[in-house]
Amino acid sequence: MISISKRWAVLSLALLLSSLTFAQKANPLEGRWDLEVEFNGKTVPSWLEIRKSGVATLIGRYVSYNGSARPIAKVEAKDDGFSFVIPRQWEPEGQDMKIEGKLDGNALSGTMTYTDGSVHSWKGVKSPKLPHNANPEWDEPIALFNGENLDGWHTDGENQWVIKNGILTSPQAGANLISNQKFGDFKLHAEFRFPEGSNSGIYLRGRYEVQIADNAGLEPSDIYFGGIYGFLEPNENAAKPANEWQTYDITLIGRRVTIVANGKTIISDQTIPGITGGALDSREWEPGPIMIQGDHGPVEFRSFKVTPVKTSNY
Repeated sequence: MISISKRWAVLSLALLLSSLTFAQKANPLEGRWDLEVEFNGKTVPSWLEIRKSGVATLIGRYVSYNGSARPIAKVEAKDDGFSFVIPRQWEPEGQDMKIEGKLDGNALSGTMTYTDGSVHSWKGVKSPKLPHNANPEWDEPIALFNGENLDGWHTDGENQWVIKNGILTSPQAGANLISNQKFGDFKLHAEFRFPEGSNSGIYLRGRYEVQIADNAGLEPSDIYFGGIYGFLEPNENAAKPANEWQTYDITLIGRRVTIVANGKTIISDQTIPGITGGALDSREWEPGPIMIQGDHGPVEFRSFKVTPVKTSNY
């Protein structure tokens, strides 16, 4: 007869082997995916994360062409197909959005049913692992704003950006301002201010928004001052009141970002999961420009310098 202690040992071993078996059975849908959606005659970026909750349930996050990452309560998966439903965020009133897709090799494709019932095709690939260099060799700083004109920049619409007394100014909501030069890994120094109630942002590689907003005195949030919009929350709200000059010193190496706001380190070497709403594209494996958000509220810059690494991983 097997003793009770031996029975418990056998049972524990069986449970351990069972848990290891579950852990090893990853669903091929799991991971982070860079998407492109054919929407109203344009190709717009999007992003999807699918991961396992517990033994078998798939959950995730979705970033549309605008807004922040929103949770997916459950991803229904069958064979190589899947679907999920998410409520609207900034989309027009209407029905919930439904995303349907299938896995074909290492790529995804499918359709998105919008809040107005229209159907749009999309495709996607696995988000790349961006190498991290812990000891980069820095090149010379580049003053992207020369204090005189918009040389080195272009807009994505009718331009409202002007130079006033050596200060780069967007006096009202309008076009976003995009650098002609593209960057892989870099450091960025920016000095800016905004009026009461305003909202803007700086997109790193044109894909990851560092939020600029009038949030002084509020609890820190990933959608407030200094946050990577919808993804990374600062450890404190370092915002000064509106109409005061403020600074960001941002280092981006691969996916890892450090943000020093007004002299305080508020995000330290944290991983950015994917693109944020409003990104120029979802091609994370490529260098990208710096984009200053101009389609929300007024903002001013008196300094804007980028220091790239000498040898980039891109």
